[in-house]
Amino acid sequence: MNLLQPTREILARTAQYLRDGHLAVLPTETVYGLAADATNPDAVAKIFSLKRRPADNPLIIHISSLSQIDQFAAQIPDTVQVLAEAFMPGPLTMVLPKHPSVSEMVTGGLNTVAIRMPDHSACLAVMELGELCLAMPSANLFMGLSPTNVNMIDSEIANGVAMVIDGGPCSIGIESTVLDLTAEPSILRLGSISKAEIEQVLRVSVSEDSTVRKAPGMYRRHYSPRTKCTICSSLGPKDAGLVFDRPLNETQIQMPNNSAEYARQLYAHMAELDAKGLDEFKIQAPPETVEWAAVWDRLTKATA
Repeated sequence: MNLLQPTREILARTAQYLRDGHLAVLPTETVYGLAADATNPDAVAKIFSLKRRPADNPLIIHISSLSQIDQFAAQIPDTVQVLAEAFMPGPLTMVLPKHPSVSEMVTGGLNTVAIRMPDHSACLAVMELGELCLAMPSANLFMGLSPTNVNMIDSEIANGVAMVIDGGPCSIGIESTVLDLTAEPSILRLGSISKAEIEQVLRVSVSEDSTVRKAPGMYRRHYSPRTKCTICSSLGPKDAGLVFDRPLNETQIQMPNNSAEYARQLYAHMAELDAKGLDEFKIQAPPETVEWAAVWDRLTKATA
C-alpha cells in the first residue's frame, strides 16, 4: 500500500495522478472512497473492474463547489440550494436528472445522477487543486465492509491504486443519506442525516423508497463482513459479537448506546471480528427507534 499523509504536496500529486486517469483512495467523513476523475470514462471503468462492481450500480459524483452541479445535472430544483445551505459539505447525496454529457458508466445506465460534497479537507483539497470532480464509491470490494480507517482497506484495492491518503478515522462511519429529487423528495438510502432533519429543512413530507435502484447501496445484501453474522436480542457467554451489555468473553465488543457513535464504530468493529477467523458472530439488536434507522439499515444488509 502506497500510504501517504495529506500534505499539500502529496494532495497536489494525488490530484495530478487522478487527472492522468489513475485511481486513488481518499478519506471522507463517511467512509474511505475509491476515486477517479468523473469526466474520464476509462478511469471510471477501472473502479468497476477493481471493485468487481456490477455496471448497473451507479456511482456518486463528488464535487467541491455547488457551482459544479450544473456540469452533471440537467435540471436543478430550488430544493438543491436549500439543502446545500443546510447540509453541504456533508453526508447528503442528491439524485437529479443527469446532464447529457455525463457518461452512463458513472450513472449505471440511468438517466439520473447522484451528487454530493464531502466534508473532509483532504478530499476537498484534491478536487480543488486538480480542478476535479470525482466518481467515488466506497473503497471496498463489492458488497464488502466499507473502510472507515486505512487499516480496513483490502489489499486488492490498495494495490490497485496509485496512492492511499491517510485522513484518519472517518468521523461518521456510514455512507451518506441519498435523497431523490427527480420528483417529490424521497430517501433512497438512510444515513446520518435523518428523514426528520430533511423534512425540517424542506418543510415538506419526505417519503422513503428502497426499491428503485437510483443510488448505490440498494442491494438486499451489502456492507457485509466475510464472516456470517446474525442479529439477536442478547448474546450468550460463549457467543462472539457486538453487545450493549458488559462483554462476557474476549470475542465480544461493547458498543455505544448513542446511535451516531455506534454508527461511527460499526464497520471497524465488524472488521475486527472478521479478522478473528470466527465461524460466525452475533449482533445485539439496537433500539427500534427512528434515531437508529440508519444503523438498522446497515445491520439488515450486513446480515442478509
